Parts: sequence; structure tokens; C-alpha cells
Amino acid sequence: MLQFQIIPVTHYQQNCSLIWCEQTGEAALIDPGGDPERIRQTLEQAGVTLTKVLLTHGHLDHVGAAEVFAEEYQIPIIGPHIDDTFWLEQLDMQAQMMGFSLLTPQVRPSRFVADNEVISVGKCSLDVLHCPGHTPGHVVLVDQQSRLAFVGDVLFHGSIGRTDFPRGDHRVLLQSITTKLWPLGDDIRFVPGHGPMSTFAHERAHNPFVADKNFG
Repeated sequence: MLQFQIIPVTHYQQNCSLIWCEQTGEAALIDPGGDPERIRQTLEQAGVTLTKVLLTHGHLDHVGAAEVFAEEYQIPIIGPHIDDTFWLEQLDMQAQMMGFSLLTPQVRPSRFVADNEVISVGKCSLDVLHCPGHTPGHVVLVDQQSRLAFVGDVLFHGSIGRTDFPRGDHRVLLQSITTKLWPLGDDIRFVPGHGPMSTFAHERAHNPFVADKNFG
């Protein structure tokens, strides 16, 4: 069974997630956006073996410490979708825009991911869903067994991701949520990129942007 711990990082309070396979102790970091020392402390306390870094999209508050852990642990960075390459190539610009100090000048994924790919963490499996709109290469990671999704900045408790950044698209984001996420089932819990967890059922009932009543 997949276990997880949320680690809020940076002044954006971005939800970095440490996930691990309970059976093998193999672990991954999802969206380590900064504060590497805080993340290291959580890793040490969990007593797990870090084997990969996973990225949902290319914004700096989600990728800022990815290269730090890839180099320190000699592990791959996997994701996001290749359509977010242009964001990863503009970390300097993002740092100025968001008020960040760069930990590393660039983030170089070992490989990008594609829709419907499966990523293993120990004996656990994460399904990859390409969910553009907030950024063109955004992906969502879903553990079907534990009914848990890591949705980055696609969906939040009571809100959805911004689409006013370059190559953002509000219509496409709504389509990603309603056609890619909702069919997974109302019982799915999700960890958003910022803020508290929620469930798809709650958002379908109450989220003013994507509630079912708005699409009847």
C-alpha cells in the first residue's frame, strides 16, 4: 500500500509529497519545490529509500529542489509531459517573477512522461494522466489501489488552477478535470499543489468552477 506525507515548502506553501511503498520502503518525492533541508529531515524520519523525483509540471515552486535531490541521491527526475519544456527552460525568469532564489540554474528530467504511462514506486503503481490547462504539460499521478491522486495545480479544494500564465487555457483545464479526473470515481482523495486535501465527490458537489450543476 502506498503511504504519503505532505511537506509544505517555500513561501508559496507548495505541497511537496513524500510517497513510499509500505512493503519495500522505496520512495519518491512529488514536486520538491524548495526547502531541501526540510524535505531531508522528513526523509530521515520516515526511514525510506528515495529512488526518484516526480514532477507534475514545470513551475518553479514545484521543481525548485528537484535537481538538488537528483544529484545528491543519484536518482532520476521523471516528468512532467514534454509540453512543459519551455517552463523548465525559464527558471531564471520564474525566479524573478515569483521571488525565489534559484537552488540550481536548471532542471533536467531524465525523461518526460506520456498520458496513460505507469510509474512504479516499489510495488505500488502510479497512473499518469496528461491534464493540460494550467500548463500545457501538466500531469496528474493516481494510485488506484489507495484511491489517491496527486493533482498538482489542476484542482484545489474549492478552486482550480490559474490559466493566465503563458499557454494556459481555461477551457482545456475544465475539460481535463471533467473528462480525465471525474471518471476515476467520486471516492478519490487528492493532494493538491497548495492547500488542504479534498475528494472528487466534494469538488463535484461544491467547487464553483467544476461542480456538476454547472455542466448539466
